Amino acid sequence: MMGSSCELPPKSRFMCENRFDSTLRPGEAVPRAASIVLVHGGFVDGSGWEGVYRILRKNGYAVSIVQNPTISLADDVATARRVIASQGDPVILVGHSYGGAVITEAGNDPKVVGLVFITAFAPDQGESVASLIKDPPPGAPVPPILPPQDGYLFLDKARFPASFAADVEAEKAAFMADSQVPWGLEALSGANTKPAWKSKPSWYLVVTEDKMIPPAKQREMAARLGVEPIEIASDHAVFALQPRELAAVLAAQGRST
Repeated sequence: MMGSSCELPPKSRFMCENRFDSTLRPGEAVPRAASIVLVHGGFVDGSGWEGVYRILRKNGYAVSIVQNPTISLADDVATARRVIASQGDPVILVGHSYGGAVITEAGNDPKVVGLVFITAFAPDQGESVASLIKDPPPGAPVPPILPPQDGYLFLDKARFPASFAADVEAEKAAFMADSQVPWGLEALSGANTKPAWKSKPSWYLVVTEDKMIPPAKQREMAARLGVEPIEIASDHAVFALQPRELAAVLAAQGRST
């Protein structure tokens, strides 16, 4: 974010402190990103980005949404790369939750000029989401993941709202629980081959009330990326709960590149 040009509501003004600038590599000339590609995480689909999409489009950004099959990491990376290839401009690649693993691999595409991790996994080479979650911090909430069914994972529908979307309106959270997308074990265990965040400017948004990915784990991954994270008070479904705030974060990232 640049100077005082903050578009966030007053309650979120703390996010406008030039924190994005510190992550740009010294001497690296990055073209302004006109295309924003949004990548969803596990148990949901790309429709969750609708609010963010509408706001960004209204403000003149080209926006595309990746619909991950969430069957395997390789398939999801291939899907993201097809969307990236269709863009006519440099791309800012945005990943929520498991989507962070997808953009960590797909972000090596030469069109991608920056990565934004939204309470997302950011694996290193050889790591997977499964390896990143195997040792949760002491006292961290445990997501209500049911035993695998035919190679896929689901969240307990009764406990989905409290764990995934506690702050989302109750009727909408119930719909999200009933419409959740199966998450393939091959997606969970897919290992990264070359982390794009080691060569591309990256940003990280920590969601402080997250009960799916512990905030301590988010901060740990942000530190490994070498960035000072932005923090926002929200649950895991921040894309549905605070689309205006997320759109402002992404628009600011577009201006800073």
